[in-house]
Amino acid sequence: MDEYRADDVAAAQTAESESYDLPEDAMPQATVEEQAVTTGSGRRRGGLARDIAETVVPAIIIALLIHVFLAQATRVYGQSMEPNLHTDMRLVVEKVSYRLHPPERGDIVVLRVRPEDELLIKRVIGLPGDEVAIHDGRVYINGQPLAEDYLTQETRGNLAPRVVPPLHVFVMGDNRRASNDSRSFGPVHIDNIVGRAWFSYWPPDAAGPLE
Repeated sequence: MDEYRADDVAAAQTAESESYDLPEDAMPQATVEEQAVTTGSGRRRGGLARDIAETVVPAIIIALLIHVFLAQATRVYGQSMEPNLHTDMRLVVEKVSYRLHPPERGDIVVLRVRPEDELLIKRVIGLPGDEVAIHDGRVYINGQPLAEDYLTQETRGNLAPRVVPPLHVFVMGDNRRASNDSRSFGPVHIDNIVGRAWFSYWPPDAAGPLE
């Protein structure tokens, strides 16, 4: 299971073998009898190996494919997404949506600022082409205050209007007083987004889709 940091650091990815036995009447009788007497245990071992190759190996490969291309379990670490996400929450991050469409405003995403960096979890605030500004305790998108029902506090600081570049998003943590986000490191290229945080499954009282 990967551990993702939610503030400055993140706490974070068949071969089928077939064997064919000739029917007994197609093999010399001596050979069949010899195998039955001298290699019976070898056949049992071979059968076990074949069973493993046919069941366990494909299962492992399928699990890896799911992890790489479809979804993975993650753990939140840090306070920058409070009050909506807390340290030690377990989430499912799905990786399919952004193969079909770009990120949407309000999505909670797992990302790297640069490919070599550790993972962060943030919320998409500005989309490509948006003008983002912060003043008077609020975020403004294209000159209009952004409705953010998920917040419980004002947005700290000021940001002069800036346009989000193509293929980038402007991200912020929900805990605006304790989040390292695009206010400091700037917009993030969408190729650096691992996936969308979709579902919380632990603790049980917080289980459900993320908003």
